[in-house]
Amino acid sequence: MKIAVSGKGGTGKTTIASLVLRYLLLKNFKPILAVDADPNSNFGDALGVKVESTVGKVLDGFLKDKESLPMGVVKESLIDYKLSEILVEEKGFDLISMGQGEGPGCYCYPNTIIRNYIEKLASNYKHVVIDNEAGMEHISRRTNGSLDALLLVSDPSMKGIRTCKKLENLVNELGLNIKKIFLLINRVTHEPPPQIMEEVKRLNLNLLEIIPEDENVVDHELKGIPMLNLEESSPSVIKIREALTKVFL
Repeated sequence: MKIAVSGKGGTGKTTIASLVLRYLLLKNFKPILAVDADPNSNFGDALGVKVESTVGKVLDGFLKDKESLPMGVVKESLIDYKLSEILVEEKGFDLISMGQGEGPGCYCYPNTIIRNYIEKLASNYKHVVIDNEAGMEHISRRTNGSLDALLLVSDPSMKGIRTCKKLENLVNELGLNIKKIFLLINRVTHEPPPQIMEEVKRLNLNLLEIIPEDENVVDHELKGIPMLNLEESSPSVIKIREALTKVFL
């Protein structure tokens, strides 16, 4: 199964993606590919993984050196090789980080190769978890390819809920191959305001679960402890488990 996590910035997307990966590891659904598609590259930190290089740096090197490559070198094969070198291998899962390019030039051509590479790479894994960048650019660029499930993450705010609806609308407008789209309302203290629940209903969003504010998550973030180390009794872990049980039905 290929699962992506998207939403407005600051809603806890990366934490949710980490807990999805944690669930898959616990269920022994291995091997798993984790894709950090956020230019800020926080997924590795949340997982306790040290990332030495990113796709963005590979693309920068490609654009810088492509004119000096010897005749006969297949550019697609070269990029594939370079990307295989930055794949971080961990116990039960591997991580590739997109990062962001810093050099000048058009990334359209190499981005197409990257998308194809991720698709080929994903075929070697039972499950793929993608932590998307905030906003809508990743969807408009079709960087995720086909998905089994898209988890739209919002905080308990009107702006967050409406952003999720805009993301869902964009998916439909572009005709993307995404089988199921779900809404998660994250970082909720007690219950969401009734106005929020009314807006979810009005927008016809498919509410999967409400994730409570979790002091354990805050503590792990402050201390730099991987989210994979959260206890089973943590409120967010319990709710993600309940949510994914429904996703995997």
